[in-house]
Amino acid sequence: MDELQDLRGRPVTLHVGVGISERRLDKYLHGRFRNLSRHFLQDAIRAGDVTVNGKPAKPSLKLQHGDIIQMVIPEPPSKEITPEDIPLDILYEDDDLIILNKQADLIVHPARGNKSGTLVNALVHYSDQLSSGLGEFRPGIVHRLDRNTTGVMIVTKHEAAQWKIAKQFEDRQTRKTYLAIVHGTPDLDADKIDAPLAVHPQIREKYAVRPEIGKEAVTYYEVLEAFRGFSLLKLSPKTGRTHQIRVHLSHIKHPIVADDMYGGKLVYPWQLADAEQAVEEPVIARCALHAFSIEFRHPTTSEMVKFEAPLPPDMQHLLDLLRQYRTHLSSMA
Repeated sequence: MDELQDLRGRPVTLHVGVGISERRLDKYLHGRFRNLSRHFLQDAIRAGDVTVNGKPAKPSLKLQHGDIIQMVIPEPPSKEITPEDIPLDILYEDDDLIILNKQADLIVHPARGNKSGTLVNALVHYSDQLSSGLGEFRPGIVHRLDRNTTGVMIVTKHEAAQWKIAKQFEDRQTRKTYLAIVHGTPDLDADKIDAPLAVHPQIREKYAVRPEIGKEAVTYYEVLEAFRGFSLLKLSPKTGRTHQIRVHLSHIKHPIVADDMYGGKLVYPWQLADAEQAVEEPVIARCALHAFSIEFRHPTTSEMVKFEAPLPPDMQHLLDLLRQYRTHLSSMA
């Protein structure tokens, strides 16, 4: 760790030895610097911080014996992020990890048009021990949740923890469970949604099922409670594509309540009670999706650990009203 810290911002020269033929540049560097994530190194390569034989390179470049790699290991980006005193719900913390229960309406990391008010701004204020993260301006971040998705998240404090957790995500060794309240009830109590996803052909901010060009995307669901017009689902994504659960549920004609991007509608108390239309606030004003639990191998102890985040008040309120006004069709809980 200390040696890597000493190298940051300084030029490093590596000579590719015998037996390295045809290995990708990003994989080779990840092997040399195990405390840096492959994603972090890919960003460094794309930013021009790495050359091979004096020329800019791509992460996928196949190396040959005798190649000379010159690179500058970037400084951690956290120094450029403004700390902000945003409340955090800490479920667990040790020397390696912070486990959060992310609140709604919180973007995970700074991006175009959102340089402040993010989870990362809050983390930089909360802790001065964060890993470099997956990409620029993402200290501690090894995975993401959408802005309005609540629930459990892993944050790493140092590079070794980061790459070990990131590798578990890459190898699909983490187990994530989500809860969603959706419109309608699927015909099957449990099923697998296998539908490749890619960027929407017309709307850049959206994703869509696109079998011809999409990446593999698989989600398993189980109906926990079925009401008249609505259902509570447990979801276990096998892959981690952007907006995956939201698109998949819309694809099977059961969009998430209040997810207006993918066909979900706002729900009002008078609707659930079958009462006269009234001027009321919606029961929930954001996509009714919650990351309930995550299970993974601890980066230091190597033991399997599991963390759960309780259902947030807005989803619990919706569920309470459904239980009060909409007779159960069935219950698998």
